[in-house]
Formats: sequence, structure tokens, C-alpha cells
Amino acid sequence: MSKADQQLRSMAGKPILNGRDSVQKVLDTFRERGGHLAEIVPQYFGLLIENFECERSIYTAVEVTAGSRLFHHIVESDRVGTQILKEMNKQKLPGEVTFMPLNRLTVKEIEYPQTNDAIPMVSKLTYSERYTKALRYIFGRTLICRNLEVATNLARSTKLDCVTLDGDQVSSKGSLTGGYFNSSRSRLEMQKNRSELQEQINNAEGELRQLQATLRNTEQEINKIVGEMQKTEIKNSKAKNLFEKVKSDIRVMKDEQQNLERSKQPKERSLAQLKANLEAMQATKEGLESELHQDLLATLSVQDQHEVDQLNDDIRRLTQENKEAFTRRMKFEADKNKLENLLTNNLNRRKDELMQALQEISVEDRKMQLDHSQSEIVRVDARIIEVTELFKDVDKKVAEAQKKDKLMKTELEKYKLKEKEIMEQMEDDAKDLEKMASRQNLLHQKIDECTKKIRELGSLPSDAFDKYQNLATKQLFKKLETANMELKKYSHVNKKALDQFISFSEQKEKLVARKEEIDRGHEKIKELMQVLEHRKYEAIQFTFKQVSKYFSEVFKKLVPQGHAQLVMKTDGDEEGEASEEQQGTTDNFTGVGIRVSFTGRNAEMREMNQLSGGQKSLVALALIFAIQKCDPAPFYLFDEIDQALDASHRKGVADIIHELSSQAQFITTTFRPELLEHANKFYGVKFRNKVSHVECVSREEAYDFVEDDTTHI
Repeated sequence: MSKADQQLRSMAGKPILNGRDSVQKVLDTFRERGGHLAEIVPQYFGLLIENFECERSIYTAVEVTAGSRLFHHIVESDRVGTQILKEMNKQKLPGEVTFMPLNRLTVKEIEYPQTNDAIPMVSKLTYSERYTKALRYIFGRTLICRNLEVATNLARSTKLDCVTLDGDQVSSKGSLTGGYFNSSRSRLEMQKNRSELQEQINNAEGELRQLQATLRNTEQEINKIVGEMQKTEIKNSKAKNLFEKVKSDIRVMKDEQQNLERSKQPKERSLAQLKANLEAMQATKEGLESELHQDLLATLSVQDQHEVDQLNDDIRRLTQENKEAFTRRMKFEADKNKLENLLTNNLNRRKDELMQALQEISVEDRKMQLDHSQSEIVRVDARIIEVTELFKDVDKKVAEAQKKDKLMKTELEKYKLKEKEIMEQMEDDAKDLEKMASRQNLLHQKIDECTKKIRELGSLPSDAFDKYQNLATKQLFKKLETANMELKKYSHVNKKALDQFISFSEQKEKLVARKEEIDRGHEKIKELMQVLEHRKYEAIQFTFKQVSKYFSEVFKKLVPQGHAQLVMKTDGDEEGEASEEQQGTTDNFTGVGIRVSFTGRNAEMREMNQLSGGQKSLVALALIFAIQKCDPAPFYLFDEIDQALDASHRKGVADIIHELSSQAQFITTTFRPELLEHANKFYGVKFRNKVSHVECVSREEAYDFVEDDTTHI
């Protein structure tokens, strides 16, 4: 599409196509603003060349007849054209435009001659009835004739313009215009090719929009599934927390029940002991009371009374000792109760907690948790595979779209931007896939943690319960202390080594993945650089081949017996002809060389530094004319280019300028008569009274002036 626009621009001229682009910008502005300005857009119908079709055989006749009017703009009314021009001037947009308002065009009914040698041109055109005025205004007064003789007779008799299929024109006023017309540079052919390419682009954009819609639907499904997974995980987490809470409440209640049962037995023993002490004390009280009522001193002798007094002293002493012994006993009882409470409330409770923990942490529970985690992983893997398949389908569709784009060879910048957006979307999808992979890694980490805890717990020997079941508590604590002492020997071991290893492994995996992503980006950038380098190489080769072809043709016209060629210089060889077999990059090009021969094709080819002054001028002119054919300029200014040329070469230069004058304006200064033969205007520069004067002169005066100057020389 870009190449077609470039070729059309070189044929129609930059101002005209710049005007076309400016009108499109103005229409886009009107659409954005809306309101009454948006109503103007449907009243613009495009260029004249876009609104009719014809057979390929009359392309030349149609182009010669219409000329630059093919690029006139058809509008509904002069108000529409005025609004568009005002907006162009307001925005300072470049280009020139010519509007054809349908309400201002007047077309007369013409009676065409009934002959088999001519046919009205407008009857061979296919167009909408809406544009009849515009088409009849341009082509209504033109007949397509069989040959130039018929065209001359009909133009004289019907007062209509006539044109042949080869492009020769006969005006109704009597003038004849003709010459060779290069059909390969047909503007109608370029416009037809451009319309087909535009249709292909529109179809490709429609397919792209469908693929984007499919991709968005796939993303929505993925987001929906991820949302459902998150909701399920939240429900599982809440249920797990509730289960743990109920489990902890049951454990606390069991601990309270065991504490009550432990404290019940020592209290019952204390109560029984106190009851026995109370009964003994009551019996002692009764015996003492019975003895209290007996008068023993009266019946006793002095010696017995002395013994009684001594016994009373012993009783008082023993009573005092008994009190002290009872005090010590109560103290020992208190110490015993403290030790029993310590054993009951702390050590036995700790033992029960350890036993409860051992019962809770069983291999079967861990296996059940492991199976549940593995089933969860299998489900997630299946979902990942399903999503991956969806991504593969999307990638396949995108690849097909890209393949179609390559076959169509479209290079529009807008389409590239859309393709870039697709690539960015795919990268976002890849990032989402990486997130899912990271979640899978987290699940694997949870499995590893469970496995680690099982390994740390270890497997108990088969005789462990029988061996330690009958041992006393003190022996168990002693063995536990011995085991702890053995474990202290390994306190210097780095317990975080495994965690550090896992952390560093994860960092390594992330860095490796990042490196692979950067490498892929690097490869894509290299591929883009190669594509751009190849395009630049093709553009240079294409331009060089065009200039080289026209240079050989122009030089052949200037020097019929001579031969010339342009050569592309590269690093590999000092000079080598540019051909299609030559491959490489633009960095290999070092310059352009010229080889000419003025005596024949088989004669020795010479370089520029081996030529005379006149020959150098002739070669330079041939190169300028060749460049003019590739990229025409609006006008050329030559200053005595024929000074060093002989008469035959001056005649050849004059003929070339006359041939090219239909496409550009040539202004030359000369003292030779050859350039005057085909000139349209003549100006003489005279020097009088030390002042130069420029005057418009006739052809005869110009010939006299040149001959007079030649005579004086």
C-alpha cells in the first residue's frame, strides 16, 4: 500500500496527494466534533478517479483526457467545499485541492456522431447515477477514435475533442497532442491496485478484531475460573480455621477435666487422714475425761506422788515435743502437697499434652493430607493444561493472521501498531501463565513442608511403647534430659541451611526465567533489525536499478554509438555491477561509479577522470535526466550546459529537454542555436550603460542574437 501511494504520488504530484490527505484529516475532525459538521462528511464523495471504472484498454485515453482532473474532489454542493477549505486553512494543512460541486456543474446534452470509427468516452465508463454530472463534465465532450485520421476529421466536423487508444489527442480547436505514453505508469492501474490493497487491509483488520474479541472472551473465562478458585480456597481456609478452633476448645476442656481428676485423689486422701486423726483425738479426749473425774492423789503414797509429778513433767515435755513434731509434720505435709501439685498440675499435664500431640500427629493423618494436596495439585494441573490448550488455540489463530498479513505484504504503520498491541497482550497472557505456575510452585512447597515435618518426626521403633511404658516418671525425665544433652552436641549445625538452599534455588529459577525472557526479546530485536536492513537494501537496489536503467537509455539517446552504465561499489570488490544475485547489506556499499564508452558497446569503458570536459558535461546531463525520470522536479535551471558540446550532442540535449518538457519546466541560458529550436519563450539579456536589461524577444530575434554572438566570437 505504501509503495502504491509512493508511485501514485510521483505520478500525480505531491501537492495533489497532500491535499487528498488533508481533506481526510478535515473529515476526521468533523466526525469527532459532531453536530452540523458531521453532516458534511456524507456529502463528500471522494476523488473522481475513485468513483468510476473502465476497461484496461482505454486507460491511456482516459488518463490523457482527464489529466490532473482525475484527482478533483466530488462534493454535493459548493457549501461543503467551502467548509472543507476553511478548515484546511484554519489548521494550516498542506496541499492543493479542486472541488467539483454537483449543484454548480452544468452539462449540455450532446448529440454524438453515429459512426463505427468512434464512440463517446463517457459510454465506456461505469459509475453511479449520482456522479453523472461530474463524469459528463470531464469526459462528455470527448470521443474515442479508431486512429488519428478519424480523430482529425471528427474533431473538425463535430467540434468535439477526440483521442485515440494510444493517447494522441485532437482538440476541437485544431491542436494535436501526442507522443509515447508509458502504460506501466498508469494512474488508473495504480489506483485500482491501491483499492484492492485497501480492501485486503479492511478484511485483515476485520479478522484482527474478531481474534481480539476471541482473546478477550478467553481472558474473561480465565479470570472467572481464577475467581472461582480463589472463592473455593477462601471457603476451605474458613472451614479449616473453624475446625482448628473447635479442636483447641476440646483439648482445653480435656485438660481441665484431667486437672480436676488429678486434684481429686490427693484431697480424698487428706480427708481420710483427717477423719482418722479426729477419731483418735476423740478417743484420747474420752479417756482423759474419765481419768479427770478420779481422785488418784489421795490414794497414792509420797513416792507415788513424786513419780506422778515426774510423769506430769514428762507429759508436759512430751506434749511440747508432740506439738513440735506435729508442726514439723504439717510442714512436711505442705511440702509434699506442693510437690504433688507440681507433679499433677505441670509435669503430668505436660506428659498428657505430649501424648495427645503424639496421638494427633499420626502417619495416617499426614498421608490423608498428602493425598488431599496431591489431588488438589492434579486438579490444578488439569486446569492449567486446559488453559494452555486454549492459549495454543489463540496462538494458532494469531499465527494464521500474521501469516495472512505477510502474504498480503502490507506495511502500514497503523497495522504494525495493532500487531504490536497483540504481541503485548500475548506477553500479558504469558505473565498470567507464569503467575499460575508460581501458584503451582507454592503448592509444591507446601508438599515439601509437609514431607519435611514427617521426616523430622521420624518413624518410632516397634518396641518403643513396650520399652518405656513401665518406666517411672523420674526415669523418663532422666532419659529425656540425657537425650537433650546429646542433642546439644549438634547445636552448632546451621538449621537454616535448607531454607537458604530453597531460597537461593528459587532466586536462581527466577533469574534463569528472566534471562530466557531477555534472550527472546534480544532475538526479536535482531530479527527486526535484519528485516529493516533488508528493506533498506531493497529500496537502495530498486532506486539504483531505476536510475541505472534510465541513465543508459538517456545516454543512448545523446550518444547513439555510445554505451554507459552505473555501477555500485562495494567493500568486496573495487567496482562491481549491481545485480539481483548480489546479496549483502547497505554497509557493504561504498559509492556509485560511472563507466561510459563513446565509440560502441564492445569498446573499452572509461572512468569519469579519463573523459574530456565536454564528455563529462554530457555524462552529467544524462545522470540528471535519469534522476528526473525517477523523481521529477517541477522545474530545472541550466546555465550554458551546451558550451563544451559539439553540434550533434547539443542537438541530442535539446531533443531530450523537449521530450521531458511536458512533465517539468526547463529554463536554460545558451549561446547556441540548437536549444532555440523547441523553446516556447525567449528572453534576451543586453548590457547597456553598464546595466543589464532583460527583454522578451521573438524566435527570429533570438536566432539573430545567437548568430551575432557566434560571429563576434
